[in-house]
Amino acid sequence: MNPPPIASLQNTANTAPDAVSRCFALVPCAGSGSRAGTAQPKQYEPIAGKSMVMHTLAALGSVERLSQVVVVVSPDDSHAWPQAPEWPANFQRVACGGATRAESVFNGLTQLLEEGRRNPKGVQAHDWILVHDAARCLITAVEINRLIDECLHDDVGGLLAIPLPDTLKAAVNGRVSQTLPRQDKWLAQTPQMFRAGQLHAALKAKAADHFEGITDEASAMEMAGFSPKLVVGSPHNFKVTYPPDFALAEDLLRSRK
Repeated sequence: MNPPPIASLQNTANTAPDAVSRCFALVPCAGSGSRAGTAQPKQYEPIAGKSMVMHTLAALGSVERLSQVVVVVSPDDSHAWPQAPEWPANFQRVACGGATRAESVFNGLTQLLEEGRRNPKGVQAHDWILVHDAARCLITAVEINRLIDECLHDDVGGLLAIPLPDTLKAAVNGRVSQTLPRQDKWLAQTPQMFRAGQLHAALKAKAADHFEGITDEASAMEMAGFSPKLVVGSPHNFKVTYPPDFALAEDLLRSRK
């Protein structure tokens, strides 16, 4: 058990048994993807016959234990989203995305928890939220279920990650300044799975500072005093970020057919 030092976090998730704590997915999808060099936000770029984000949502939609998949888009999102049957019934799109990933997740959680207070079928503070990057379109149901299995009865929650396989270098002005030990170093992935109330409170604690230092949900939980669990992911679950990543993602997606 990792009790957080921030008092406001201590009552954000009730002690309901895991049997009644449902799992929801939240996909921040409001970014511009500037590093990808695409004419439109990278999550909407076509890969292997459909937009990248639709591959991501198809994988999430195949996990029966996810009660709902919520996609957080920008308020001025103009993407032509597919209609049914490509957009299953358990998907919800909310237009409350922010300027950063952390802000989008925080805004999405705020809206979901507010809806949950009005409707008991909605997200409750003790429910699990799996936050997943729209650009990690190679995620599989096997990996998502592994994360749920490992975290469902954990006191904190955790994230998919892979142990660092390569030599790690520090650099100054484009030249190696130091070789760093790679022992106990992991590459963080998503989904990242935490209680909705605790994650919302952890993000809220940094909202006034514009979420300074928050690079993912695990970092917010760490700042709140928690130690998230590391669950082994897959090298294929990489984040499509740079132009060459698109061709690799397409090859891997087509190889699955």
